[in-house]
Amino acid sequence: MASRLVIATNNAGKLREIRALLQPLEILSPADLDLNLEVEETGDTFIENARLKATAFAQASGLVALADDSGLEVDALEGAPGVLSARYGTPDLNDQGRCQLLLHNLKEHTDLVKRTARFRCAMVATAADGRSCHSEGACDGLIASAPAGDGGFGYDPVFYLPQFQQTMAQVDAKVKNKISHRSQALNRIIPLLLQTFAELRS
Repeated sequence: MASRLVIATNNAGKLREIRALLQPLEILSPADLDLNLEVEETGDTFIENARLKATAFAQASGLVALADDSGLEVDALEGAPGVLSARYGTPDLNDQGRCQLLLHNLKEHTDLVKRTARFRCAMVATAADGRSCHSEGACDGLIASAPAGDGGFGYDPVFYLPQFQQTMAQVDAKVKNKISHRSQALNRIIPLLLQTFAELRS
């Protein structure tokens, strides 16, 4: 029981990826603990937002909490949507709507090689007593001219990976879990988790 880690997200896609990469730790979702927290993401950076979420869930659960904040940076849009990736556009937009808005905002940039972008992820793990560690990861690519693929979530259908000639939504899940910004951040934070939180080693 001591090796339980609560993931500070209600995003099913994120939970699925994190569970796959953090075995054999017992990964708990907020629903598993009957936690219903909505943490306002007021930070100016991914790591600030991740820290806000991890701290809130650690204090509410009494367990070590792991939070990530991630998003898409598009160079032609001066880094947008960035930390606002999940809130890009109007509040009624879903993932598909945000992808369409992004493509609309890039309509003047028709040359694919100039549509450079990257996914960024910051992860923070925090205990209720204030112990903490963090990591970051990034994955470079291009913004496709149209969505493709039905895997993944978020902006995956429009994030084109030249080395695979596929979008992030088209590549196999095992491939994604090796190259994604989230998997990089997770792989970097695993040894830090075990160093920082003795309770996760038992």
